[in-house]
Amino acid sequence: MPADHRDDSVAAFLRGRWRVRRRIVDHRAGVEGSFAGAAEFGDDLSYHEQGELTYGDHRGPATRSLRYHDRGGHRLEVTFADGRPFYLLDLSDDAWSAEHPCAADTYVVAGRVTGPDSYTEHWHATGPNKDYELFTSYERL
Repeated sequence: MPADHRDDSVAAFLRGRWRVRRRIVDHRAGVEGSFAGAAEFGDDLSYHEQGELTYGDHRGPATRSLRYHDRGGHRLEVTFADGRPFYLLDLSDDAWSAEHPCAADTYVVAGRVTGPDSYTEHWHATGPNKDYELFTSYERL
């Protein structure tokens, strides 16, 4: 986390509303897309994003929900909305990486805090069923 946030928890940094911009590159399908919208981390660290997804010829509303569980210090356990485990987020040094196996595919994330009110994530999903990347930027609203 930025030096001016080191004494605060990761939860305090994340809480609030964020502008979300995401670029989608599907290497397997040869299609690019985007998502633009907003996300909110609630006081209970529930995460919900909504916005518009453009992918190939498709254009329409999209949502995603996750739960973040404070594990102390600069660590949060991220789960899907239904409670299934996703990954461990550790922001002790302004950056993080994690891996999530999903059947035969693997999702790898690398994230970085870019300022007191911004961060980025890069996901790469690979395996026999997937080969795509998500480049996402978050800016506090």
